[in-house]
Amino acid sequence: NKDNKILILSYLTKLRQLCLDPSLLIEDFKEESSKIKAVEEIVNEALVFNKKIIIFSQFTSALSKIGNKLKDNNIEYLYLDGSVKAKERLKLAKEFNEGDRNVFLISLKAGGVGLNLTGANIVVHFDPWWNPAVEEQATDRAYRIGQKNVVEVIKLISKDTIEEKIIKLQEEKKELISKVIDGDILKGDKLNSITEEELLNLFS
Repeated sequence: NKDNKILILSYLTKLRQLCLDPSLLIEDFKEESSKIKAVEEIVNEALVFNKKIIIFSQFTSALSKIGNKLKDNNIEYLYLDGSVKAKERLKLAKEFNEGDRNVFLISLKAGGVGLNLTGANIVVHFDPWWNPAVEEQATDRAYRIGQKNVVEVIKLISKDTIEEKIIKLQEEKKELISKVIDGDILKGDKLNSITEEELLNLFS
């Protein structure tokens, strides 16, 4: 029934968060996330060569963790999520493209529309977005007219986790994955178009 499917979806989201940083869900978790470490290495190497880097995540809580790590390393950064108004977004984009702060943390959907971020040399997707169109739309912010740099795109995937599972399913069940991750499945009749068995297959 609908309640069971919603419960399954909530567990799916939790599994995805665990891939990013277990401390997002486990209060006393002390070890550092391997993904946070990977981002730290990518950023440090990029800054050595004065490159500009955009980091996208669906989860603002994960971006907050990344921001804390950057602060620990005395690295200044820009931040954009869905709460930032349009005028301020344009200001942040201009500051990133022309200013001295070389790291920009952006929530995926907030950064996917209307921004020109041609100052970027590197785009990192901290967590995979199973609807390729949304992910590509975000990446395209760095490929707008006026881009003179070669842009490197890095996707961080946790091995042997739900992330790998869904990426493998992405092509054969693209429509299913799209509905699940976009959250559209909770609206109207779309929830009825997916069986519990299909959802549970994502965990097996």
